Amino acid sequence: MKVTIIGLGLIGGSMAKDMRKIGFASQITGVDNNPDHCSQALNHKIVDAIATLDKGITNADLIILAIPVLGAQKVIHALLDKIDDRTVVMDVGSTKTGICNEIRDHPSRKNFVATHPMAGTEFSGPDAAIEGLFRQKASIICDREQSSPEAVELVINLYHALGMHTIYMNASDHDVHAAYVSHISHISSFVLSLTVLEKEKSEKAILDMASGGFESTVRLAKSSSEMWSQIFIQNKNPMIEVIDKYSDYLTEFRQAILNDDKTKIETLIQKANEIKKALK
Repeated sequence: MKVTIIGLGLIGGSMAKDMRKIGFASQITGVDNNPDHCSQALNHKIVDAIATLDKGITNADLIILAIPVLGAQKVIHALLDKIDDRTVVMDVGSTKTGICNEIRDHPSRKNFVATHPMAGTEFSGPDAAIEGLFRQKASIICDREQSSPEAVELVINLYHALGMHTIYMNASDHDVHAAYVSHISHISSFVLSLTVLEKEKSEKAILDMASGGFESTVRLAKSSSEMWSQIFIQNKNPMIEVIDKYSDYLTEFRQAILNDDKTKIETLIQKANEIKKALK
């Protein structure tokens, strides 16, 4: 299996490490516009070689598109124009509607599989790549009926080899669910970080007193601005919906605290406690 990975960041690099370890790929070629990423990927032996886009996709059995979502949407049409009919292309972006709409009528649409591996950390770049990142996590395949059975099977085999289970849904449903389950967590972390940093200008003790709870809540605020700004723009409508709902509950908490309404506060917290049923 000859695999080309376009984008040598956390996800692409971690996939490469696992594919090499389990023997899924006999040759891994990396494509990245960042020279430092290319050097790091070679130094860590994440890839066997670095190539330009055109050379990298030549003779590839599988191409993994692992760049930020707006960039992926821009390049996917030209990428499908250049591949052989036997080559499978998959993306790993956190939004799916945009890229699926972009190539809906492309003659090689069947060669493309829209996916989202639900795994990651707050770090980025090849130095952040780790083995086992995907183990026991969910992989989502969207609009599979538009992909050839052979292409879907190859991608399923990859994700299962990485230790993931597979969920199927359409692209628009995926983006709504991702906004509520994943994307709002990053917004919350960014906002909390901004709030604390604003106060820390005059009261450094806030950060000195920060406990494990604060660190775990704000961890995602370390995430890549390039990647997440594109995700938020790409997933605009679901994001606005979830931010509005989030703001409504913040307002409820604010009003209850302002009114010394202990019963209301307890009711809100108890309602929130119900999340434990889903997170057993």
